Amino acid sequence: MKIKKVLNNNVILAENENAQEVVVMGKGIAFQKKAGDEVEEGKIEKTFVMRSDELSSKLTELLSEISPETFRAADDIVQFAKGSLDAELSDNIYITLTDHINFAISRYEQGINMKNALLFEIKRFYPQEYRIGLKALGIIQERLGVLLGEDEAGFITLHIVNSRQDGQQMRTTFQMTRIVQDILNIVTYHYGMVLDETSLNYTRFVTHLQYFAQRMLIDEIVDSGDDFLYEQVQLKYPEAFKCVLKIDMYLQKTHQAQLTRDEQVYLTIHIYRVTS
Repeated sequence: MKIKKVLNNNVILAENENAQEVVVMGKGIAFQKKAGDEVEEGKIEKTFVMRSDELSSKLTELLSEISPETFRAADDIVQFAKGSLDAELSDNIYITLTDHINFAISRYEQGINMKNALLFEIKRFYPQEYRIGLKALGIIQERLGVLLGEDEAGFITLHIVNSRQDGQQMRTTFQMTRIVQDILNIVTYHYGMVLDETSLNYTRFVTHLQYFAQRMLIDEIVDSGDDFLYEQVQLKYPEAFKCVLKIDMYLQKTHQAQLTRDEQVYLTIHIYRVTS
C-alpha cells in the first residue's frame, strides 16, 4: 500500500492493492514520510474505505484540520452505535459526527453552551439512539478529556438517526416540533402568560400536541361527531375555545389542515388546564 498524501503525522491518504483510495490512521504512521512511500503495515490502527470519491475527499479534508483523537472518538461512537442498533450506518456519519464533535469541543473551550431545542422530542421519539448519544458523552470525555452536556447528546442522537435512514423521519420530526412550538406560542400570546413547563398539565398538553401533529402529518385524524360535548366545552371554557379557534386558523393557513370537532374539544380542555 502506497502513500498518496500525508495529512498529518498520524493520518495518511493511501492506495491499497485494489487501487482503492483509503484513509489510514496510526500513531506516527506518516512521520518523515512522503507521497509514494510504502505504508508501514505495523503502524496501521484503522483503515477507512469510503464508498464514494466525494466522501473520501471530504473526510481527507476534515482529517487534515482536526486531531486524530477527535476522529477516534467519533469512530468509537459509530462502532458502538452499529453494535447497539444492529444496523448499517451511512459512511457520511464519519464526516458529520466528527465535524460536530470538533465544533462542540471548540464551543466548550470558548464557554459557549448551545441549547438543543429538540431535546424533549429527541428523547421521546428516539430513545434507543438517545442512549447512544449519552454513551457518546462518556466516549468523548475518555478520548478528549471534555465532559459535554445533555444537549450535545441530543445533537449526536440526530446524527445517528439521520445516518440510518433517508432523512424522511427526521424531516417529519422537525415538522412535528415546529407545529407543537407554534401552537404553544399561540397559547402563550393569547393568554399573555408563560406556561409552567414543570407542571404535569404542561407535559400532558405537549404530549397530546405531539401525537396530534404526528397524526395530522400522516393524515390519520378521525372525528366521532359528538356535537353535545363540543357544545358543552364552548360554554364551559369560552376563553380556551377562542384560543383553539386561533390554532385552527393557523393550521388552515400554514398546513392546509383543519381541526376536527373532537380535536377542538381535546385542545380546549388541555388549554384550560394548562393555563389555570
